[in-house]
Amino acid sequence: MENRVKYMSWTEFDERRKATKTVIIPSGAVEVYGPHMPLGSDIIVAERLAMLVAEKVDAVVGPFLEVGQSNVLYGMPGTIYAKPEHLKAIYRDICESFIKWGFDKIFILNTHLGNTFPLGELLEDLQLEYGVKCGLVGWWQYIASFTKDVFTTPNPHGHASEAGTSVMMYLAPEYVNMEKAVKTEAKIVDKFPNVNKYIPFEKWTDTATIGDPFAATVEKGEITVKRGVEEIANFIKDYLGG
Repeated sequence: MENRVKYMSWTEFDERRKATKTVIIPSGAVEVYGPHMPLGSDIIVAERLAMLVAEKVDAVVGPFLEVGQSNVLYGMPGTIYAKPEHLKAIYRDICESFIKWGFDKIFILNTHLGNTFPLGELLEDLQLEYGVKCGLVGWWQYIASFTKDVFTTPNPHGHASEAGTSVMMYLAPEYVNMEKAVKTEAKIVDKFPNVNKYIPFEKWTDTATIGDPFAATVEKGEITVKRGVEEIANFIKDYLGG
């Protein structure tokens, strides 16, 4: 069954909205990534994860904005930037449209850290204004909690590193070219990793990679995706009542 709204006719959508009240909306970015993966890796992952979750919870997958709040990466070629207030406004319009058509459970599957804060604020606002139930996950930060036994390098969750490359290898192998991959250590030693900093990304790396993508495998990506999708689906069923 096709769960993505953009591929439904209006009559198909009309039938689906009677059967489910849960919508999953992807969120990501088009930004500089490692030379072995495309600029749109985040949003590609977000949509494909949303599709997998939707199958488990009988949800629809809503339309989305491909770009995100990528301000710190804006100094490197190919990054497309959306102001946080614009991102929040567009996603409000999308969510309010689904609320109009009877959806009262909204989950944003986000794969870009910069989007987490404005979209989190939005979901809080929508709960207060409309009484809907909402949830959001920041995928790349989220997976660290259940993949300690999966990844082996010192910085697997660095940019376009072991974790990100593994997930792309599993979800979208047609867009991964390991012949172009490079292992890159950060140019800056971060003495305060738990403090938020606003350092332009080009000061961290010349290759848009931080970490070792050569440690990535399809198998690691599959384990990560299956664990994450299962837990997100359980959240939607148990907490949102999907």
